[in-house]
Amino acid sequence: QREFTQKKTFTSWINSILAKHTPPSVISDLYTDIQQGHLLLDLLEVLSGQHLPREKGFNTFQCRSNIENALTFLKSRSLKLINIHVADIIEGNPSIVLGLIWTIIFHFHIEELARTLACTYNQPSLGCSSAVDSSPKASRSAKKSAKIKERWKISATKALLLWAKEQCSLHGSINVTDFKSSWRSGLPFLAIIQTLRPGLVDLEKAKTRSNKENLKEAFRIAELELNIPRLLEPEDVDIMNPDEKSIMTYVAQFLQYSRNLRESEEDMQEKVRKAVSWLAAQEKKLTKLLMDTENETYYQKCKEMMSFMEVFNQEKNPFLHVLSSKRSEAELSEGHQKMREEWDKLISQINEWKVKLDQMLPSPLDSIEAWLQEVEHLQAEDLPDLQDPFKAMFVFREIIVIFKGLMDCFDSHLDTLQSFKNEDEKNMPLVLPEKLEEMKRRLFSNISTNSNTFLEYHYGLCSAIANEVNIKLNIWDVKYGTKESVESLLENW
Repeated sequence: QREFTQKKTFTSWINSILAKHTPPSVISDLYTDIQQGHLLLDLLEVLSGQHLPREKGFNTFQCRSNIENALTFLKSRSLKLINIHVADIIEGNPSIVLGLIWTIIFHFHIEELARTLACTYNQPSLGCSSAVDSSPKASRSAKKSAKIKERWKISATKALLLWAKEQCSLHGSINVTDFKSSWRSGLPFLAIIQTLRPGLVDLEKAKTRSNKENLKEAFRIAELELNIPRLLEPEDVDIMNPDEKSIMTYVAQFLQYSRNLRESEEDMQEKVRKAVSWLAAQEKKLTKLLMDTENETYYQKCKEMMSFMEVFNQEKNPFLHVLSSKRSEAELSEGHQKMREEWDKLISQINEWKVKLDQMLPSPLDSIEAWLQEVEHLQAEDLPDLQDPFKAMFVFREIIVIFKGLMDCFDSHLDTLQSFKNEDEKNMPLVLPEKLEEMKRRLFSNISTNSNTFLEYHYGLCSAIANEVNIKLNIWDVKYGTKESVESLLENW
C-alpha cells in the first residue's frame, strides 16, 4: 500500500514539475519511464535551472550514460545516494527508484523551502545565519553555508511540521503532531487553506463532515483556488497509517504557495531599508559592548552577551520576512544586497564572540566544551561516498575508531559536569547557569544520538564491504583459465 501510494504521489509531483520543462514531458509509469534517463534529466533541469549533459539516443549505453549524468549531478549537490546505483535504475527497481525520487523531492522541494523557515524558528540554515543559536554547532553551520547540512539542530521535516502547526493553531483545536494520522480528518489541510486564503473554507461545517468528505473538499479547493496539484486522494490519507513522505510532499506545496505570496516591491524595499538601518544600529551596539566588557570577567561577559542576544532576537522579528526572503543573486536589489552583507557581517561578529567566550570557559568545562564540539562536528559530517566501496571501508573504520575514542570520555565528562561546583573562592558564580544547562542538554542529547550514529557508521561500513565483495565476485565469476590464473583468484579470495 505504501509503495503504491508513493509511486502515485511521486509520479504526480514529477509531472507537475515536468510541465514546466521545454518541451513539456510526462511520466506514465515511473519505474519504466525513468530507465532511459531523459525524464530524470528533464526533472533535474527544471528543479536546478541548469542545463545538464545528456546522450540524445535511447540505446542501453546512452540510457546508462544519462542516468550516470543525473546521479553525478546529484552528488555534486552533496546529496547522499546510499545504495542507489545506475543498474538499479535501469532495471526499474521499485524501492531504489522511489528512494531516488524521494531524495530529489526532499532536497529540491522540502529542504529548499524549509530552510527559508529556519530563520523564523531560530534555527541555523543557509539563508539565515545561526546567530540565534548559542551552540558551537550553529557556528560551524554558518561557516559551511556552501551546502545544506543534513543534521540541522532542527530538521527540515520538523521545520515544515512547525509551519503546518502554526497555520492550524489559528483555528482552534486542530492539532498536528506528525505527517501521518494527524492529517486523516482532513481538517489540517482545510485549516491551512483558510489561513492562506481566508473565506474559502467553512471550518465549523467541516468539523461535522466525514474524513473523506473533508479530504475531498480540501484537495478540490487547493487545486482549483490555489493551483496546487492534486497529489493525493482521500483513500491515501484516511487510513490507519498513511504514508509520511507522500503527505510531506503535498503539504510542502502549501508552503511553496505561501512563499509565492510576495508583497509589492515598494513595500518590500521599505522593509529592506528599515532592516539595513536596524542592522547598522545592532553592529554599533555590539562594537560598543565588546569594548565596554573587554576587561570584565568571563561571567560578566557571558551575561552581557545573553542580554544582547535576548534583545537582538526580539527586535529582529519584524524583519524576519525580508531577512529570510528567498531570492537569487540576480533578483536582489542594491538595498537587498546591502542588507544581506550587513546581516552576514553582524552574524560573523556574533559567532566570533561566542567562539572566544567558549575558549574562556574555566577548567574543566573548557575541555568538555571542546569535546562536545568535536563530537558534534563528527556527527555533522557527511558520510563517505559509497560509490567507492574500497575507500569507504577504510574511512568508515577510521570514523568508528574516532567515535569510539570520543565516547569513551562520555561518562567522565558527564560526572564532571554534574558535580561541577559553580562558584569561586568568594562564592560568586563562575559560569552562567544557562551555559551549564546548555552543555548538559548537549551532552544528554548525545546519549540519544550516539547509538544511532554508531549504527549509521556500521551500516555504512557493512554496505561498503558488501559492495566490495559483490564487485570482487563479479570479477571472479569467469571460466577457469591457466593454473596461474586460478592460483591468483584463490590468493585474492
